[in-house]
Amino acid sequence: MGDSSDSVSIDMETPSLSGKEYVIETCCGYVSVSVYGDQDKPALVTYPDLAVNHMSCFQGLFFCPEACSLLLHNFCIYHISPPGHELGAATISPDDPLLSVDDLADQIAEVLNYFSLDAVMCMGVTAGAYILTLFAMKYRQRVLGLILISPLCNAPSWTEWLYNKVLSNLLYYYGMCGVVKELLLKRYFSKEVRGSAQVPESDVVQACRRLLDERQGLNVWRFLEAMNGRQDVSDGLRKLLCRSLIFVGENSPFHFEALDMTSKLDRRHSALVEVQACGSMVTEEQPHAMLIPMEYFLVGYGMYRPPKLSVSPRSPLSPICISPELLSPESMGLKLKPIKTRMSLEV
Repeated sequence: MGDSSDSVSIDMETPSLSGKEYVIETCCGYVSVSVYGDQDKPALVTYPDLAVNHMSCFQGLFFCPEACSLLLHNFCIYHISPPGHELGAATISPDDPLLSVDDLADQIAEVLNYFSLDAVMCMGVTAGAYILTLFAMKYRQRVLGLILISPLCNAPSWTEWLYNKVLSNLLYYYGMCGVVKELLLKRYFSKEVRGSAQVPESDVVQACRRLLDERQGLNVWRFLEAMNGRQDVSDGLRKLLCRSLIFVGENSPFHFEALDMTSKLDRRHSALVEVQACGSMVTEEQPHAMLIPMEYFLVGYGMYRPPKLSVSPRSPLSPICISPELLSPESMGLKLKPIKTRMSLEV
């Protein structure tokens, strides 16, 4: 791009509408991976929540210019879709065996092998955060750091297990029906953006609803069955070799899970950011709230935002919006404090 004195240029690091698509055969079936950016750069692997893929789970974050510049300046992005969740996916054959969460974690290792990747940064949302955490426990030397959004670490409670069984039956017998979509949208988003009789749904919820229409119910059912059979991984959290940054919306159904997980991580290498008036999918509902915490997290890896955007007048956040604890020298270095930082909507 040419130079301009009146605008902020992101050069060639603006994401295209579609990355380069790969379909990779693993021991547990085929996996779809969308790759964005320069493959000579360090890798950032993403894994989405139930029933969504990178287009409906990470698009808000990567279409935020400042966050996009930060991430694509430092990383090549590898968006891994759970089996059958990629765009245009057909229904998985009923003859194919159901996969466990361990199978899904092992698939990630095979994807890294396919691209000849060694150690990677990981970013996951809820179910995807669990899969990546499990991957980090099984393949400790292959994970540089974890950026987890509304993560899970415990086995399902009886309440969640029963709720998931109801959702599972609806998916199996009725597919992606209206009730299923409403339950999933409540899982992802806060009441404020889901709307009401008086207030219409926000654009981000409407876009997610349209993308859910494209999902195959039986494929989502398979991922839900795997997650409903997950094991408690709490005991392994303190043994992780990498640092962790956790985001959670205060209105997320998994808010307590995220706080509980943070309490079990090594306090010297983890930090918690709570986002006010937000649901589980912070990446879509309030992606700007992730920008500055991610910047300080990545400083410990020698990564930074490109100079053209380092003092961007378009930045939606300023340091005064963040708790002073997050800006302390300790949290900016190799060790992050396990703080509870609340992001305000007022900027």
